[in-house]
Amino acid sequence: MLRRPVAITALLALALSAASATAADPAAAAAKPRPRARDLGVPFDGTPGPLNAITDVDGVLVGHTTLVAGSGKLVVGKGPVRTGVTAVLPRGFASMQRFSFAGWHSQNGNGEMTGTTWVEESGFLEGPVMITNTHSVGVVRDAVIAWRVAHGAADATGAWWSLPVVAETWDGWLNDINGFHVRPEHALRALDSAHSGVVEEGSVGGGTGMICNGFKGGIGTSSRKVAEKDGGYLVGVLVQCNYGRRQNLRIAGIPVGREIESEDPYAFLPSEASERGSIIVVVATNAPLLPHQLKRIARRVSLGIGRTGSIAGNGSGDIFIAFSTANAAASDVGHVVDLRMVPNDSMDPLFAATVQATEEAVVNAMVAAEDMTGIDGHHVRALPHEQLRAVLARYNRLAH
Repeated sequence: MLRRPVAITALLALALSAASATAADPAAAAAKPRPRARDLGVPFDGTPGPLNAITDVDGVLVGHTTLVAGSGKLVVGKGPVRTGVTAVLPRGFASMQRFSFAGWHSQNGNGEMTGTTWVEESGFLEGPVMITNTHSVGVVRDAVIAWRVAHGAADATGAWWSLPVVAETWDGWLNDINGFHVRPEHALRALDSAHSGVVEEGSVGGGTGMICNGFKGGIGTSSRKVAEKDGGYLVGVLVQCNYGRRQNLRIAGIPVGREIESEDPYAFLPSEASERGSIIVVVATNAPLLPHQLKRIARRVSLGIGRTGSIAGNGSGDIFIAFSTANAAASDVGHVVDLRMVPNDSMDPLFAATVQATEEAVVNAMVAAEDMTGIDGHHVRALPHEQLRAVLARYNRLAH
């Protein structure tokens, strides 16, 4: 891990001393892990990696900054605050010097993921993937540029410009989204705290104030290991889910959203009338895939979300990016680079792994989330675990 440079330390000190009532919640990393879908007996296809997380792909790090403050009536600029930032580093803290082949896909474009025109053109992801709320994309993007410069990325790569990848979903039902509570120091903290191992899920990081399928949503992750005969590769997925209608929710193929009664979180617009929100999905793999193949992987995310009942409605920003940690020398300059790739005819197991891990990551996000009350007393109920188990048992779909 790179040591934090003086420039970053100074920037953090300056930002943390600024007048702000919003405080990062340090409990997110230290809290007792929440249950996951498999703990409740939800059955899934495929074989997960050791942690069943995107960090099963060696080198991938994930960090969160969670912002929770205040309660009661909305006062723009003061709160209540229910938001944050999530960072995914493809090659750890070397992501700025060694880029990763990548591809992206927009299933429905009512959302934002910056930097994707260069990903499409160059075939490379040049740094981290950041996820936050809709109105904080700009400040997070600027913070990533400052972070890269402070870490010497410009000197290392010879590139004196940066096009960060920052994505969003809307948390304005629970969060004072127009109060702009995400600050540069919060993006920097998510980056600097990124780690391997267990990934915090539920109402953390960029997913803090999100709603999914009429229940509390947020951050979720999962992974799959393909068979040794197919290369033994790993595929890891991280989602920030904020989409969907309760009536469409399916888990393990069962229409659980119709079986579990719950209040409508959007009082001003019943969920029956519109598909709400968005979902951002990050896919990582150690399979040696080229950019056009990674775009094919990104497209398969839609099938995983579809398993949960999504229709990718008009108001939903369903945007996905996939990268490979293989071909570490692909971004070398000054000489011809030798590359490896999985043949197209051998990609079906990777497609299946992507679909399976995406489906489970969404359910993990919902299972890990907890009830939350935000601005003006808006309350969103978490998916009730025992009711979910009862529904699955009634349909003979409970794994244990």
